[in-house]
Parts: sequence; C-alpha cells; structure tokens
Amino acid sequence: MDVAVLGCGYVGLELARQLDDHDVVGVRRSTAGLEAVRATGAEAVEADVTDPEDLAAVPDVEAVVFAASSGGRGAEAAREVYVDGLRTAIDHFCGRADSPDRFVYTSSTGVYGDHDGAWVDEGTPIEPTTDKTEVLAEAERLAIERPTGCDGTVARYAGLYGPDRYRLARYVEGPVTEGYLNMVHRDDAAGAVRCLLTEGLARGEVVNVVDDEPVAKWSFADWLAEQCGRDSPPKRTIEDRLAAADLSETVRRRLQTSKRVANDKLRDPGYDFAFPTYREGYRAAIDAYRGE
Repeated sequence: MDVAVLGCGYVGLELARQLDDHDVVGVRRSTAGLEAVRATGAEAVEADVTDPEDLAAVPDVEAVVFAASSGGRGAEAAREVYVDGLRTAIDHFCGRADSPDRFVYTSSTGVYGDHDGAWVDEGTPIEPTTDKTEVLAEAERLAIERPTGCDGTVARYAGLYGPDRYRLARYVEGPVTEGYLNMVHRDDAAGAVRCLLTEGLARGEVVNVVDDEPVAKWSFADWLAEQCGRDSPPKRTIEDRLAAADLSETVRRRLQTSKRVANDKLRDPGYDFAFPTYREGYRAAIDAYRGE
C-alpha cells in the first residue's frame, strides 16, 4: 500500500515506522523535520497542507492520513489547519486522476464535550464546548462527507502520551485536579491507524482511539506516586481550581468537561493494544524516574 502522512510528526513518524513494509511518504511543512521522516525509511516531502501547489509534490497514493497539527495555538490557527488545510488536501488528492481509496483524519475525543463522567462511544452525539473543539467537529464533518471517490474515516484520539510526552512529574508532584483521563500511547495511536488502513476498517465512519481504561486523575496520580516511591500528591477539586482568578474561559470549560471514552469499535475487530492501560504505558517513564 502507498500511504501519504500529511503532518508526519509525533504520531505520524511512528505510523511511518509501523508501515515499514509499505511505501510511505511523510509530509512536513518545513525542512527541519524531513530528516526525521527519512530516518523511518519513508520518503520525505516538504509541503504545506494548506497549499495545493505544494501538495502537487506528493506522489499518487492509495491512502492519505491527515495528521497535521496547529501547534497548540488558538482556534483561528486550528481552523487554518484542520478545516482549510483539510478541505484543501481532500479536494487536491480526491480530485486527482489516480485518487486515493482512503482518507483518514485524526481528530480528538474533545469533541464529545461534557458528559459528567459518563461513558461515551461513537454513537454519542458530540457537544464541543470550546472554540477549538468546534473547529475539530467541523473538520470531522468534512472528512466524512467531502471526499469523493474515496472513503473518509475519522480517528478520534484521546490524550496522547509516550516518549517525550510523559507528564509524570506533573502528577507525582501535584497539585492534581479531579476529573477523568482518557489516554492512548503514541504507539497505539499510530497502530490503530495502521490497523484501519491495512484491515480496511471504519470506512466512512468514526472510531475512538483510546486505551482500555479511563482513570480518575486522583487515582492515576496516587498510583504513579506509589510506583515512583513518592508520597501521594496534593489534590484539589474542580471547584477549587475554578475559584482561581487567572483562568481563561477555555480552561474553565475544559475543567468542566468530563467523560469516559469507550474503545469497543476499535477493540472488537481485533486491534491488539501494545499498551492497553496507563500501567503498561507509563512503565518506561517510571523506570527512568527511579533511575532503573
């Protein structure tokens, strides 16, 4: 299979590594990241996903994975990448004479909004609560409805963690605000997309990419502290945190957003997680913290 990974960054590079028996083109916006793409064995192409002339440098492929990032910036930057860039990429690739068969867009479980800690799955109506998650919801609609001649898929990522993105010190040292964590290790975020492509799953559908066990933040922090040989960190309630005067409206909305995300749709066809829970996923970080 020929695959183009648009935005071949944290997850995209791992996806390229896992697709080493396929022909992969990793697309980055600047020359700085091209060597990392080549190190995976993939072909590296410099292109901006918002520029169709740039995208012309990407060869014809059977599948496109849109994993571009707005770099943690605000809603307007997110719209430029996730809506304008996604629309440009879909129109460009699906408009080619030799168009791809699959188009996968990586979104976020943040689009579910607040469900007061209840379980949600792909059948749960989304209720984005921030400007950025509203942008992501709009992009999801584009990914499912706009492609012509190929099948669109939305992979909704939970909170990503893994090498260089463990937040161990934050939870071990505290203070820790209550709520639920829905997480997925980088290797499984990439592995799930690999599975969707190679097994032909979730065509024209949305699928949650999240591990087996959402966990309360306080419980997670206590477990990490115990594993690291530390005392339990200080805790605070959501009400305590909301009382702070320096919180932005976006942070306030995020604090009031709680749910547990189910992964049955990914699990049931047979996807085998490398890190099914945080216990396996954080082991390397814990060992490094303890100097083992």
